[in-house]
Amino acid sequence: MGKKWDYDVPSVAIWQECLRVLKPGGHLLSFSGTRTYHRLVVNVEDAGFDIRDQIGWLYGSGFPKSHNLKDEWAGWGTALKPAWEPCVLARKPFGGTVAKNVATHGTGAINIDECRVPTEDNTTRFCNAGTGNHKNWRTGNHAGVHGGHASGRWPANVIHDGSDEVLGAFSVFGDQSGTPARFFYNAKASKQDRAGSEHPTVKPVALMQYLVKLVTPVGGTVLDPFAGSGTTGEAAVEAGMNVILIEREAEYVEDISRRLMSSVAD
Repeated sequence: MGKKWDYDVPSVAIWQECLRVLKPGGHLLSFSGTRTYHRLVVNVEDAGFDIRDQIGWLYGSGFPKSHNLKDEWAGWGTALKPAWEPCVLARKPFGGTVAKNVATHGTGAINIDECRVPTEDNTTRFCNAGTGNHKNWRTGNHAGVHGGHASGRWPANVIHDGSDEVLGAFSVFGDQSGTPARFFYNAKASKQDRAGSEHPTVKPVALMQYLVKLVTPVGGTVLDPFAGSGTTGEAAVEAGMNVILIEREAEYVEDISRRLMSSVAD
């Protein structure tokens, strides 16, 4: 994107510093471009983290940065339209069981119930335990072998922005309310997300708040060593978390200050 900070992924040394300050079982989330994700994950793993998953952020706002050819090669180009970003989910290793680590440090698990995907339908099915007879499936929000949960669906490793482009891609049944998009959290972008910043990779506050809640203990501390326009900071404040932001580029520090002042005032 013509920015010096975007030339490469963060080094192993930077991720080692993140590992150092985390409690055992603390989680790391980091977005990357699709072309450089492999390099990012290798560095995170080489720093000592355990790779837990990859989250896909689907959006409709991307535009192709293609070099389009002319003359007899008209219609040919060099790039696809970007429509998603991968995000690595990693965790600092710990000894013993997850339950013991959570009891000792408050870290090591993710907050499933706070991040369930809301649902208004009543199509959750369950099977009587032990029968294995799928004819016994029933309708309703019941727990069971194949059960659901009254608070919503289990959070998935796909999140989308609810845009027409994304919903259209999911629309295989003709009715938007019945598409597979309903199985994934919808982090809609608002007009206030950019908050006057010219940063090229501003994330929706709703997305960052969801991710903050997913991996941070209630009342915990969020560290963002690449604060950018400050959406992670705003998300953490709104979620009642403590937050430490680090940003190298002076041009974005004012954006962060303005955003957080507005967030605190609200």
